[in-house]
Amino acid sequence: MKQRLISFFLLCITLLTLSGCSRKKEDETFITRTTYMLNTIITINIYDSTDESLLDGCLDICKKYEELFSRTIDTSEIARLNRGEIAEVSEDTTELIEKGLFYGKLTEGAFDISIEPVSSLWDFSSGSEHPLLPDSALLEAALKKVDYQKVQIQEHKVLFMEEGMSIELGAIAKGYIADKIKAYLIEQGVGSATINLGGNMLCVGTKPSGAPFRIGIQKPFADHSQVVGIVDIDDLSVVSSGIYERYITVDGKQYHHILNPATGYPYENGLVSVTIISPKSVDGDALSTSCFCLGLEDGMKLVESQPDCYGIFITSDGELHYSQGLEERFKIEKVN
Repeated sequence: MKQRLISFFLLCITLLTLSGCSRKKEDETFITRTTYMLNTIITINIYDSTDESLLDGCLDICKKYEELFSRTIDTSEIARLNRGEIAEVSEDTTELIEKGLFYGKLTEGAFDISIEPVSSLWDFSSGSEHPLLPDSALLEAALKKVDYQKVQIQEHKVLFMEEGMSIELGAIAKGYIADKIKAYLIEQGVGSATINLGGNMLCVGTKPSGAPFRIGIQKPFADHSQVVGIVDIDDLSVVSSGIYERYITVDGKQYHHILNPATGYPYENGLVSVTIISPKSVDGDALSTSCFCLGLEDGMKLVESQPDCYGIFITSDGELHYSQGLEERFKIEKVN
């Protein structure tokens, strides 16, 4: 039954991608496209144009970068790099790896793109009724291959200093792709749009009326329509990382997908989610994960050290914690 429901859902999504559609919301007409890509549901809304070829262009960008960055597409640069088939990669892949290494250094390894040997042992997506934890011996062996400092870049050549190392860019790729889509839309003359890559929300300008976009902060472990707050945003990125999207439960204990490179197991630091507001979505993507990894105190210090970046942290007791200056900079509506 579950498989039939999934197949029906994917069929609906496929039909939606065949043509853009025009919708009306809050007295605003806009064109929109929804599809399944980057292992998530993505939606592009354009408010100040009726040219549906722009939606095609946005999806083409997603496809281009998925085929570069995905570790599960056999022909991608990352998959081939991890198998040792290539060492030289494209400028875009180089740029994204460098960004990942930057945040590795910034967090002293709490955020580590070389976590792939460990993360590949976990299965958070199969939907199995009886999920299993990784074999402890395999996990211990994989941990020895995790160290961002042993990933080196010389021009466009990526070198692993330890045999068996591999990388994954899932924690920052969607933000990078969202920024590329925004740049494309601006080049095409679009001044009002939203780019939603599975919860990575990036705004182009404001609504046509000049009003800000109202972005909801999802309530952890609740339906996607339930939010804990709404923040008014214009021309900025809003990205969340949390323990409620991808996890398994084994013997009554929950294991989420944000893994600690020191242990191979999920971080346990009292945080449920971190939301970052930033000018660039790639930084919001990296910071939301990095700040989560560091915990409330050190994560708050990190986001407050980054120019024009703000954070909303939700702890396991349901409390919301705001970084310095956030409430003065943005209008926030709390939802009970």
